[in-house]
Amino acid sequence: MPKIRVKKTRPSESASYEMFSLRNRGYIPEDLQAKIKKTRVLVAGCGLGSPIAEALIRTGFVHLILADHDTVAPHNLNRQAYRAKDVGRLKVKALRDRLKSIFPAARVEALPHRIDATNAGDIVGGSDLVMDTIDFLSLPDLVALHDAAREQRKPLLSCLTAGWGAAGLYFPPGNAVTIRALFGLPAQGPVNGESYTERFGSLVKALAGRLNPAIVAVMAEALTVMKDGTPCPASQVAAGGAAVAALAATLAVNVVAGKTVAPAPVLHLVDLDRLVSVGSFPLGLHP
Repeated sequence: MPKIRVKKTRPSESASYEMFSLRNRGYIPEDLQAKIKKTRVLVAGCGLGSPIAEALIRTGFVHLILADHDTVAPHNLNRQAYRAKDVGRLKVKALRDRLKSIFPAARVEALPHRIDATNAGDIVGGSDLVMDTIDFLSLPDLVALHDAAREQRKPLLSCLTAGWGAAGLYFPPGNAVTIRALFGLPAQGPVNGESYTERFGSLVKALAGRLNPAIVAVMAEALTVMKDGTPCPASQVAAGGAAVAALAATLAVNVVAGKTVAPAPVLHLVDLDRLVSVGSFPLGLHP
């Protein structure tokens, strides 16, 4: 009797996505999940942006554009979404492979380019939502990204770690406050001569009354050392990377849903360090 061969069929992308996002139900309505699936998100900066990109794809944002010119270094592994075997690889390619391993049908574009005034417009143009995690020390690049998003009326989320937690700013299209205004930069034109340590030092001061003084001291020290021109990867912990991923994904879902998200200059802050101290309460379940 001849052997019967059963032809294996792959599930369609839509069926695959439905199963992939199944456990989001209850938290994300079906119509919103459909919007999330269609939203093209630019992740500008794939260091801190790597755990954010992973949180986004697991939430259902399966059309991502990754932009970063840097390679994976050993000191990235304590909080970024890379493995030891990724060291030396371009971050965008290592991250693309990781994201595709989570959802193979995802459309992930890897752009191994440094975003600057010459290409920001084109890179932003392919997205519906911009996620900014460009390092502060790359001030001209960061401003170029924000300028392009504002010109094209693309919503932009700017997220960073804050010790054991995270912080985020939302710049909707036409927002009254720009990144330039927020940090006292010229309203237009190049910012190459501006000191990023002086500008972002104001952010550290703003956080001084909100975070553990020890955390603020570490953040302030990093700016001081970088001001001297000494290479100094800012101290960051895994909990901060996870917190910023959670915050960024939550903000992105709310923006796509059309919910009210307080725009800059309002800062959205998640402080897990303080939560451990003051955010606990007895359940009242013990007899």
